[in-house]
Amino acid sequence: MKNSRRILAGVTAAILGIGIVAGAAIADDKLKVGFVYVGPVGDFGWTYEHDQGRLAVEAALGDKVETSYVESVPEGADAERVMTQMALSGHELIFTTSFGYMDPTINVAAKFPDVKFEHATGYKRADNVSTYSARFYEGRTVIGHIAGHMTESNVIGYIASFPIPEVVRGINSAYLAAKAVNPDVQFKIIWVFTWFDPGKEADAATALIEQGADVIMQHTDSPAAMTIAEEKGVYAFGQASDMMQFGPTARLSSIIDDWAPYYVARTQAVLDGTWESMDTWDGIEPGMVEIGEFSDRIPEDVRASAAAIRDGIAAGTLHSFTGPINRQDGTPWLAEGEIADDLTLLTMDFYVEGVEGDIPN
Repeated sequence: MKNSRRILAGVTAAILGIGIVAGAAIADDKLKVGFVYVGPVGDFGWTYEHDQGRLAVEAALGDKVETSYVESVPEGADAERVMTQMALSGHELIFTTSFGYMDPTINVAAKFPDVKFEHATGYKRADNVSTYSARFYEGRTVIGHIAGHMTESNVIGYIASFPIPEVVRGINSAYLAAKAVNPDVQFKIIWVFTWFDPGKEADAATALIEQGADVIMQHTDSPAAMTIAEEKGVYAFGQASDMMQFGPTARLSSIIDDWAPYYVARTQAVLDGTWESMDTWDGIEPGMVEIGEFSDRIPEDVRASAAAIRDGIAAGTLHSFTGPINRQDGTPWLAEGEIADDLTLLTMDFYVEGVEGDIPN
């Protein structure tokens, strides 16, 4: 995600207690809130939006808090060392913002029972560990609908990060929405096995376009794919943030992650002494998932139908996974009108019928 020299420097500095970038002057009476980021704050995607949430905490709570962060922390042992240093340096609330931080978060939390931890996109909790995520698949239903209408080649390219349920779920929801309006649509998927690597993401976008894709989707963190789409004259969607500036012609819409209200509320709960371990999985209706402005390049009737889907999901009258839906091998999954339960969605490890290829191990 960063070159090895920068990763080593960042981790070493964090261990020494000088690598945490302070968002405000240190004061003993302030609640110290730490954020551990998997990418750089300037990725204009996943980490950028989490850092916007951190800044919102500062803006909302002022001199009651002092925030800090460490960026580009690899998932694994390095993350555990960074979290440990945060706890040792007096942080009372620590947000760990990537799926691969799950076990390190649990391990460090067990050593510091008086520190509150919030882990994004994971499923392991403890008395001092909460989990939170967003229903990104709802947003992918909206943009999948648009993509199915907008493709002329009937080939949609999808850049996937890691084969975890969150990513598989997104592929399935986007495909079902595209297929519903375009029976001839085909998804081509490239797994890049990284969250943030602009070079790999650009190469994947180029390869997908060479395979006939005229619409690109992504579940990775940089705007590299949007930049390639702009250069090649195909369509794309912003991921995690709007990304309009990287593809003013290519961008059709975007899925925007808004963590700010959650971060402010959970920090306030610690200040109030009301914080409890919990699981949060919010979507379009609470605003954790936002749909970016629709491009004028989308026909008016498609903009209207996409808005209706967005509003229907928010109202609870539409669900991304409503039967009949079969699994990839043709066996029934959901009967007519049946809605997928959250447990199945949270553990999804299969493609729906029509998605080609295998999910990597």
